[in-house]
Amino acid sequence: MKQETQFLEVVGLFQQSRTKAYQSVNAELINCYWQVGEYISRRIKASQWGENTVGELARYLENKHPELKGFDRRGLYRMRQFYETYCGSKIVTAARSQMQTIDNQTDIVSFESLTDLTDIRDSILTKISWTNHRAIYSRCKTEVEREFYIRACIRENLNSRELDRQISAGLFERTMLGSQNLPNRIKNLDKTGLIGFKDTYILDFLNLSREHTESELQKALIVQMKQFILELGKDFLFIGEEFRIQVGNSDFVIDLLFFHRGLQCLIAFELKAEKFKPEHLGQLNFYLEALDRDVKKEHENPSIGILLCQDQDSEVVRYALNRSMSPTLVAAYQTQLPDKNVLQQKWKEIFEETKNLPG
Repeated sequence: MKQETQFLEVVGLFQQSRTKAYQSVNAELINCYWQVGEYISRRIKASQWGENTVGELARYLENKHPELKGFDRRGLYRMRQFYETYCGSKIVTAARSQMQTIDNQTDIVSFESLTDLTDIRDSILTKISWTNHRAIYSRCKTEVEREFYIRACIRENLNSRELDRQISAGLFERTMLGSQNLPNRIKNLDKTGLIGFKDTYILDFLNLSREHTESELQKALIVQMKQFILELGKDFLFIGEEFRIQVGNSDFVIDLLFFHRGLQCLIAFELKAEKFKPEHLGQLNFYLEALDRDVKKEHENPSIGILLCQDQDSEVVRYALNRSMSPTLVAAYQTQLPDKNVLQQKWKEIFEETKNLPG
């Protein structure tokens, strides 16, 4: 057994090196696409190139260097769009500083050599794939939203299909809306603001009928646990279903129990296939007290409870949580993808209200 462990350590070294090699190659590739986009953009802005020149460049590369893939006319325009999307962003502060130095030297944006091109290899832009970049800069409307999904890709290691679903499901809007309604007790635990609790969870992958029971919901979540954790966030570690706790001579069951690596605490989910009722919180608070007394380890933070219900009245939830002494939150779940336009409008309204507050 000891020898097998040593062999596994060798495999681990190989996998670690392979990951670093991939990251290095990806950083060089993204930096190359950025610099090609910058070169084209600045030539056109300086009136040294016309729009048709990009097509001529694509044909030249196709004829002279057919081994270069992705440098057709569409690909070149994507690189230009990538550069122009982020060239003024705080994400590439160092690159922007270099551009400003160059811009101050002349009235037009021009350069004499390739050494004038900016290097973004140290920025977070090089931490995700080109496929994910294309999805983000083409589908996200604001810098805040784009940076949110870039960091989500890095943190959750999202592939292109997972990222596409999260954008379609309005992950950004739901997380922003959720942060507005997050109880202070949980905000204090999540000082980084990176956990991303939501006020609505999208469970379209469960294929549940509109009329379903709590038992059917629980069983479907267990079967699709991988997808559920993707929706929650990959720092959630599943401990068990129907987790049994004993208080006095009575046994009680928590629907789903997780541990969160970032928050270092237990997270109990109570499932309700109905609209939120204030009395639901009493049961959940009882479970949290039992977890903290009998299950939580000394170095861990207080347990968090999430009541996942089919619908909620935000005013009723606000009243119910106001007197709650435990770190709990109430979230709705939907079994179909939400209307992203509705989410965007709702977030825009809250953002405008917050921006106009005094102080």
